[in-house]
Amino acid sequence: MAVARDRRLGWLRRDREGLSDVDTARIAETVAQLHQRSKATLHDRLHRVRMALGLAVQAGLAAGLSWVAAHEILGNPQPVFAPISAVGTLAVSVGQRFRRTVELIIGVAVGVAVGDLLVYLLGTGPWQLGLVVTSAILLTIFAGGSVAIVIQAAATAVLIVTLSPSVEHLEIPRFVDAFVGGSIALLVTAILLPLNPLRVLNRAARPALDLLAEQLDVTADGLRERDREKIQTALDRLRNNKEELATLTEAIEGAKETALLSPARWHRRSELTHYAEAADPIDRAMRNSGTLIRRGVTLVEDDEPVPAPMPDAVAHLAEAVRLLKREFAQGEEPEQARERALRAVSEAGRAYAEGVGFSGSVVVAQVRTTASDLMVASGISQEEANRLVRQSFGELDRPGAPAGPEPAAKPPTAPPVG
Repeated sequence: MAVARDRRLGWLRRDREGLSDVDTARIAETVAQLHQRSKATLHDRLHRVRMALGLAVQAGLAAGLSWVAAHEILGNPQPVFAPISAVGTLAVSVGQRFRRTVELIIGVAVGVAVGDLLVYLLGTGPWQLGLVVTSAILLTIFAGGSVAIVIQAAATAVLIVTLSPSVEHLEIPRFVDAFVGGSIALLVTAILLPLNPLRVLNRAARPALDLLAEQLDVTADGLRERDREKIQTALDRLRNNKEELATLTEAIEGAKETALLSPARWHRRSELTHYAEAADPIDRAMRNSGTLIRRGVTLVEDDEPVPAPMPDAVAHLAEAVRLLKREFAQGEEPEQARERALRAVSEAGRAYAEGVGFSGSVVVAQVRTTASDLMVASGISQEEANRLVRQSFGELDRPGAPAGPEPAAKPPTAPPVG
């Protein structure tokens, strides 16, 4: 009995030790994941702080200067609305600050006019306040005003109705404060602390281009390994690219505004124009890459052939995106990016010559189209990009292909570029 009990206890101890080992490993893995996630979160937060540092300094300087200008120079004893207008102008998306200043002034003018008229006719009180706000909003909407104008008109109308009984001559200081605050904000961004527009653009373009390159790399690996889940993961991640593209578009508009308003940045106009023209083809490259990756998923699901050059072509596309990002950041002519994009097309041509299925032919076509997009983003015309892509694809140089025009009866045919 004692021997049997000891044997059972030994088994229990071994089972518990085994379970303990499993639990320890599981807990360790969970802790490691949490640690990695916290590091990633901290890195993202620090990145956001670095991105917003320039804006924060600009807003602080504009708020202080607008108060000084309205209080010391114009003699307003309580210029509350001047720093509010300055910060409100800087808080909107870069690239819209000049427009926001104009909207502030228009909104204040509408609010003052409506508020004064109705207070004069109806007096002050709760129902008068509601009527004034409603009237200001409907008037600005009828006139086609933006959301910013509507908000300013309504807010100014509220101030006129609620403060008019206790504060005399509120209208002119409110209007002047809005003008001073918005003007000081533009002065700070254009003259005193103009941000380097190329640096802003490089920071904004990096997430979008990194995302595209990484998911193309994952797709290339998934095609080599015939791993459907890996390619699907790349597709899901690339579909969630709205934030990266919105950041890039906003940065381009802000850089164009800076180059327009800031004399210190006028010499950057040609480079900024290049960047601005690259935004649309980069967006198209994202979309066409999404089609490429989606067809890669179907290709693996349908067990179609994957010629060795096909994943190489996708990997070359990823490298072309990275080279484009680097050469843009260094202000160089993106010749290496163009060369790598054309190499991707050449590999796609080899894959097509070796034989592909229906989805494979779509992948090949999307390699061509995405490469064309990247070529256009690098600064060459769409027509020239298409010509170079067709030349690199080598449609007339496939093994066994007769000289002269390509036979129309040889399926599957690659869809045209563009």
